[in-house]
Amino acid sequence: MKKAARTLKSHLDGIINTVDNRISNGKAEQINAKIQKLQSVAHGYRNFDNFRIAILFFNGQLDMFSHSLR
Repeated sequence: MKKAARTLKSHLDGIINTVDNRISNGKAEQINAKIQKLQSVAHGYRNFDNFRIAILFFNGQLDMFSHSLR
């Protein structure tokens, strides 16, 4: 019981901030999980640029029309 009380006391500021602001890191954890799944399914990429493009594409942030066709 004393150990639990010390833990709560040492994390009191964070607990109060969470209750007051209702902020969580759930969205960041979700994106990280998607990236890890993408990496395991692909079994590695030849270079970081290809991996970055895959991350942006599968998270819906890749602008497919950012370049102009000539």
